[in-house]
Amino acid sequence: MATNIIDKDGNTIDRSDATSIPADRHFRNAWSLSGTVISEDMTEAKNIFKAKIREVRAPLLEAEDVSYMKALEADDASAKTAAVNKKTALRDAPAASAITDASTIDELKAAWDSDLLGASPYA
Repeated sequence: MATNIIDKDGNTIDRSDATSIPADRHFRNAWSLSGTVISEDMTEAKNIFKAKIREVRAPLLEAEDVSYMKALEADDASAKTAAVNKKTALRDAPAASAITDASTIDELKAAWDSDLLGASPYA
């Protein structure tokens, strides 16, 4: 039984016929087929990367909402400011210039902000 690979556009190739298959499968849905060569479509890979950021940041934003409410109840101006700043950074994360400027999958994976988002799912 042949194992087929389907790229992001629905093109199919038998795995045994492919001359180039990316080793990294994190961005599999960004693979693009050209003849027998499979490569990553960086625009689609960036979209996948941004979607992962949005997925990871959702619970982080919820936690900051709780922190803000506690700071509001305690009338702690510095804690409120810290929560607002972190929420702003989380909202801005998908628009980071490192993502926009990435021209390779490795550069894109390196654009993950571990300080803000936690451990990279691409490590």
